[in-house]
Amino acid sequence: MATLITPPATTLQLHDHLEFPDSGVLSKVLWKDATCQYTLFCLATGTEISEHTSTRNATVNVISGSGTLTLQGQPIALEPGVFVLMLANAPHALEATTNLAFLLTLSAEG
Repeated sequence: MATLITPPATTLQLHDHLEFPDSGVLSKVLWKDATCQYTLFCLATGTEISEHTSTRNATVNVISGSGTLTLQGQPIALEPGVFVLMLANAPHALEATTNLAFLLTLSAEG
């Protein structure tokens, strides 16, 4: 899988890579190694991701837009600047109320 950052590059401007689809989700892996994966997600307004879990710890860093992350049954308002920690195996779902962009970081398996 190709990544957006390749050595020796170490930086990129996330806003230059925001692309919102007409519907659904567009994701781009920024960097991946044996312990972490950093993925830029862009969701179209109205997109829903049904409840699921992951075997890995994760963080969500909201870049633009708005939505709701339901984490273990509790709604969390997503807006620019919000940082969310999700522990491995925590049930979560997502809904974008406007075009929503966030950086998802997955760690080694929990």
